[in-house]
Amino acid sequence: MKNLKIGDKLTRIPLIQGGMGVGISLGRLAGSVAKEGGIGIISTAQIGYREADFDADPEKANLRAIDSEMKKARAISPDGIIGYNVMTALKEHAAHVKAAVKAGADIIISGAGLPTDLPALTEGSRTKIAPIVSTDKSANVILKYWDRKYKRTADLVVIEGPEAGGHLGFKKEEISEYTPETYGEEIRRIIQTVKKYGEKYGVEIPVVVAGGIYDSSDVKRVLDLGADGVQVATRFVTTEECDADIKYKEAYINASQEDIRIVKSPVGMPGRAILNPLMKRVADGVKIPHTPCHRCLAKCSPADIPYCITDGLINAVKGNVEEGLLFCGAKAWKAQKIDTVREAVQELFA
Repeated sequence: MKNLKIGDKLTRIPLIQGGMGVGISLGRLAGSVAKEGGIGIISTAQIGYREADFDADPEKANLRAIDSEMKKARAISPDGIIGYNVMTALKEHAAHVKAAVKAGADIIISGAGLPTDLPALTEGSRTKIAPIVSTDKSANVILKYWDRKYKRTADLVVIEGPEAGGHLGFKKEEISEYTPETYGEEIRRIIQTVKKYGEKYGVEIPVVVAGGIYDSSDVKRVLDLGADGVQVATRFVTTEECDADIKYKEAYINASQEDIRIVKSPVGMPGRAILNPLMKRVADGVKIPHTPCHRCLAKCSPADIPYCITDGLINAVKGNVEEGLLFCGAKAWKAQKIDTVREAVQELFA
């Protein structure tokens, strides 16, 4: 197995811990993964939800928490590789990227749209940048754009497949059409595209695969396809170090394979989540009352949404799993117990 090189730092295992919001991937989880030799990722999505002024001024609360959560992670792993996941779809995407750079991010990973402005927002810093892509087409679009506009390329590329959790980079009908074999071919095509840009700039761009990576057999499968590493999210939810409430973790343990469904987010994007009372009411067409706008997603219209994604995700992370949005990967049903980050890493790289 290769180690992943991020700037002047090298992982001990080819692992990135996926960024999960709201509040699932914060400083404790990211620092713990970095301590074990992987790359720990903090999600900036409504990261300041626990701040006293979050309801009144979510922008300031989030920016403050971006800094404080990095400090928590660094306290756990002073020399580890720690970065942020900053969704392109966020209203305050640019401000979050700048705050992440200021906080000392080793890397920023960005998806939920194409992060066209990421090179400009990080210019002059030591922070490395990585787009999330799901198809060879999207990989070509973003790498060609960065090449032409900024005369640079990615430092790393994350391929997020159809078995991932949360918002997905596919149309709903595409998700069921892909098989492990056909998506394996898509992964190979993306790797070749990335290699082409790496050769142009005289660098090696690591390619990391995410979505449906739960155990060592999944790791082996994508490494055999030619990937340099894996990004794993769902597997780390049921660890002691995960920043979510214990009831959130137990929801994964109690879920069956049939409970995991493709749902529509309030902004129309497909996502994967555990079917619970909230999702059942939404599926029945019930409009859920929500709090005043917390300025999360750029394309959200508060007057028109069936429910508030911020309310749903905050309810979930705080343990209100009946009224919460429980995003998860396709293999969340495999969770059987609460263990530690170290045990999860050992299982992944047995």
